[in-house]
Amino acid sequence: MTSDHRLACLRVAVVLSCLWSIGASSAGCAWFGGKAKPGWVDGASSDYPPAQYLTGVGQAESRSAATDQAYAAVARIFRAEVAAQAKDWESYLVVEQRGALNTERRLTLDTVTKVTTDKALENVGIADTWYDSKKDLHYALAVMNRSQAETALMERMAMLDQAVESDVVESRQTTDKLAKVRSLRRAGRNLVLREAYNADLRVVRPTGQGVAAAYRVGELSAELERFLATNLVMAVRVTGDHVEPVQRALTEGLIREGLHVVAETANEGGRAPELLLRGTVRLFPVEVADPQFKYVRWCSDFDVVDTAAGRVVGAVARGGKEGHLTEREATAKTLRVIQQEFSTDVAKAIAAHIFREATLPTPAAMPAGCPRNESSIQPVQ
Repeated sequence: MTSDHRLACLRVAVVLSCLWSIGASSAGCAWFGGKAKPGWVDGASSDYPPAQYLTGVGQAESRSAATDQAYAAVARIFRAEVAAQAKDWESYLVVEQRGALNTERRLTLDTVTKVTTDKALENVGIADTWYDSKKDLHYALAVMNRSQAETALMERMAMLDQAVESDVVESRQTTDKLAKVRSLRRAGRNLVLREAYNADLRVVRPTGQGVAAAYRVGELSAELERFLATNLVMAVRVTGDHVEPVQRALTEGLIREGLHVVAETANEGGRAPELLLRGTVRLFPVEVADPQFKYVRWCSDFDVVDTAAGRVVGAVARGGKEGHLTEREATAKTLRVIQQEFSTDVAKAIAAHIFREATLPTPAAMPAGCPRNESSIQPVQ
């Protein structure tokens, strides 16, 4: 290589070195430690202005955990707004007081919040990540485009508005009492969900304004309450063993689920109840090869009867076995289990069937809980 060639190469090297130095200094020495710290890490980013984007920042020791934290940061904004609005839905979500009972009836605010928040997060994506090598921390930026999210929420609210309107109209036109109750109940639930989406809309819109619904949750709840109290009351008839505590547990459970329960002979208006829950509960000792414990088995069969139509509309059968040191203690334990199950699971199943949120089997499809041959049952003493 000639001296001229060596001189030319040296000049090129000097130029490249200068360019590299200028680039490194202007980029905050990013070539040595990755890209420079983005502005969004400290809560500000010109690329995602607050008027157009909703953002959340997460930080953790791994990139995946930081991403989860970023999504969670956005979700918390929505959850807080839904919780703040829940006071307007207290007829469905908070506390009802019936006689001596003070029960917490919820359409499950947690469930409603999760449904709407999960839908909202469908519009969120991770826009950027950054690794801080000095602190050994990963950062993630979750971004939601406000305009796109607003469009999606408005579409869901429009669908729910149509469903609510249809159910309200049906409830006020039908002469079938069960159909009316089911339509009103369904309308109220959809309206709560619609209002939860409306709370999300307030978060998404920079103005914080939502869209008013045609109905209010409290109004539909009061209409359902009045109708249940005067047109669809229920009686409970229990036969067999330990009738009084079992009937009391069933009655309390049905009341907690929003049903009105009266004496079987007549309700407050002097009319027979429209629905009758009738059944039997039996307790009997069983021989088990266990030298330490005595066992008592229990069984039950119940029907839900539409008294006006004279037909059975559903059936419930439950049973089980409990053990203790003596037969007396085993019987007491069994009775506690029966009361707990009837006041919770059985009452919920019956109420869900009446409100058409679930379906009970017909008597023909429901296996008997108790032996058909009464002589085979030796009651406990």
